Amino acid sequence: MYNEKVMDHFSNPRNMGVIEDADGIGKVGNFVCGDIMWIYIKVGKNNNSEDIIEDIRFRTMGCAAAIATSSMATELAKGRTITSALKLTKQDVADSLGGLPAVKLHCSLLATDALVEAIYDYLSKTGLPVPDDVLTKHNRIKTDLEKTEKKCMNPKVQQDSSTKD
Repeated sequence: MYNEKVMDHFSNPRNMGVIEDADGIGKVGNFVCGDIMWIYIKVGKNNNSEDIIEDIRFRTMGCAAAIATSSMATELAKGRTITSALKLTKQDVADSLGGLPAVKLHCSLLATDALVEAIYDYLSKTGLPVPDDVLTKHNRIKTDLEKTEKKCMNPKVQQDSSTKD
């Protein structure tokens, strides 16, 4: 089901962990599968005084594809400017892993959404302008996370869901 590169990033994830003094933290969830993902960023400056992702880490509670896409997204974002990192797509992550099964492509969206949320958090905390498209994504992501947490963290919802089969 998974190719060798996906399995490598699952078995040997890059950049896994937490940045205690992160400049931005993104948390996302998928209410269908229950995956939850956090991305932590530390921002620095490059030679042109542009904000860059100096360090990046992740924590993921999810399947092999969720862990692999988190790992790959952090690899792709590390060292990029904030503007460039915001341009990463779910397809970029999936392609960099050599592809994902169609039913697992949503995992690469989670990874890029977590990155967007970490950048949104950084921009908001520092008073920097938040681009309109980032704000739109943030609002969608926030709604999805609320649904995920309600479904996955509420025993009554889990019980009701399990009795409908």
